[in-house]
Amino acid sequence: MSEMMSDEQIEQSGILETIFGDALPKVRAFYEKLKSEGEPRGLIGPRDVDILWERHLLNSAAVVPFIRQATSGKQFRSVADIGSGGGFPGLVAAAMLPDHTFTLIEPMERRCEWLSECVETMGLENVQIVRARSEEAIAALEQARGKSSGRGHAKNTVTPDVAQAIRHPFTVVTCRAVAPMTKLAGWTLPLVAPHGELIALKGRSAGAEIEKARKVIAQYGGRHARVKEAEVAPGLEPTHVLIVDKQ
Repeated sequence: MSEMMSDEQIEQSGILETIFGDALPKVRAFYEKLKSEGEPRGLIGPRDVDILWERHLLNSAAVVPFIRQATSGKQFRSVADIGSGGGFPGLVAAAMLPDHTFTLIEPMERRCEWLSECVETMGLENVQIVRARSEEAIAALEQARGKSSGRGHAKNTVTPDVAQAIRHPFTVVTCRAVAPMTKLAGWTLPLVAPHGELIALKGRSAGAEIEKARKVIAQYGGRHARVKEAEVAPGLEPTHVLIVDKQ
């Protein structure tokens, strides 16, 4: 793996204008908040402070073309980001796709507070934040549909706030560095609308993860699982997305 470019190098390269375009002011506001508060608040590691653009923000942006393709021609351009944490990729993608609606699902209160602050700082108007585990979000969706999958999600207690927020499945569900696919399939695919897509930012092991998870992917209605290389920016090392279609 090649060494990542420093934030200073990225700033001088013209990459940011190329990748983020009109969204750059919003993403830069996010960057400045991450730079000053991210490490002390436990959202990024100390080694990340000087490589935020490449490691986190440009990496998150790599998912955007795949989301745009998945929602093309669809009536609803709804996206859920599972385990949003520091806001990767959800906040970056929301800034770049203002005509999409984003639901950031995150179980930890302090991280939800962070996400809310970032939404305000970035001036995003297409984001709602839901404090919930994925299992609770799935149970809320099943409750709204008046049925249970029979896989135990309905046993999860659904708070009124979550029930109000999660009423329809999503055209796209995305996530980054949450869990191996054997677990991720059950946490994400039940939230994907029919003919929608799971689009997960993954590392080099993505192909091996699919092989291990084929049965569980099929169990939750997933098909045609594949890995695609995702360009981060010209001259930078690409990342990978794992895509699963929902039946």
